[in-house]
Amino acid sequence: MKELAKRFHQNPLLKPADLQSSSPGMQIICLLNPGVFRFDGKTWLIVRVAENTVAKKGSIFIPVLTEEGKTDIIEIPEDHPELINTDARVVRYQGLDYLTTLSHLRLLCSDDGVKFYEPEGYPSLFGRGVLEAFGIEDCRVTFLEGKYYLTYTAVSGNGVTVGLRTTTDWKTFESHGVIFPPHNKDCAIFEEKINGKYYALHRPSSVDLGGNFIWIAESPDGLHWGNHKCIVKTRKDHWDCARVGAGAAPIKTEEGWLEIYHGANYDHQYCLGAVLMDLNDPSKIIARSDAPIMVPTEQYETSGFFGNVIFTNGHVVDGDTLTIYYGAADEFVCAAKFSINEILASL
Repeated sequence: MKELAKRFHQNPLLKPADLQSSSPGMQIICLLNPGVFRFDGKTWLIVRVAENTVAKKGSIFIPVLTEEGKTDIIEIPEDHPELINTDARVVRYQGLDYLTTLSHLRLLCSDDGVKFYEPEGYPSLFGRGVLEAFGIEDCRVTFLEGKYYLTYTAVSGNGVTVGLRTTTDWKTFESHGVIFPPHNKDCAIFEEKINGKYYALHRPSSVDLGGNFIWIAESPDGLHWGNHKCIVKTRKDHWDCARVGAGAAPIKTEEGWLEIYHGANYDHQYCLGAVLMDLNDPSKIIARSDAPIMVPTEQYETSGFFGNVIFTNGHVVDGDTLTIYYGAADEFVCAAKFSINEILASL
């Protein structure tokens, strides 16, 4: 299958060194998976910024948020007998799991979709309360009926949940709390009601039965969700055999709702694929990628904080042109253009 992605020659568009840390004593380790939207005539990214503290020999530092929203640092001796430190992303200490970084969401904008900067007067978004003590991650943005819906992953010792905030001006936000309880993530709300109902893709997980599959849910108000159905599963001996998850809000085409999703194999290689859903009943799958539409091949995709990863939860559409902004190697923000018709023809 021919390469469908036309990567920006300016990639990576953003690197950790391009932004300032949120506070003294913190350092930016990764920029990941931005949500994308258009506002005030510009292209905007809401980037996940992952930070930790400066290392000290002999110790590991774990940043967490208190219920008041302040950053607290847990110091653990590297040789502690109850420390398991074999994953760059997660450590286990005294029977509990902690993230090695603390993530928040940062707003950047661009006049040309390539050069991004932080505008004045627009706040960063941080975790709030006990259910967001390990930070907030991987925001997806849906514009629906004059309001922006921000669905994001809220992480704490209680589990991984989906939180929701809404805004109309990107300066003031209303928090709606958790809309999908743990373990759940990868939530993307459709940008149009279907038969009077809101629809959303999400990804519940099970460590025992089932797997990391894409589900769909419907809602009368965008807050309370039900009629859940599993619609996209992993496939044995395929590029998406280990886990799948939704990207950004589905794209409405004449052929159906087109969703760009990520899939991973057992070697933890993350690629992008596509699935097509029925326009009137998106729980019905019409077609799906047999081969991925984008595979990590560039050095900035294969090497980084966690290599061999392409992960998206944001894009903009201009006619047949789909511009996908994506996280590469869990460290950089990049972009690529696709033809929507070429993606449909590849299914």
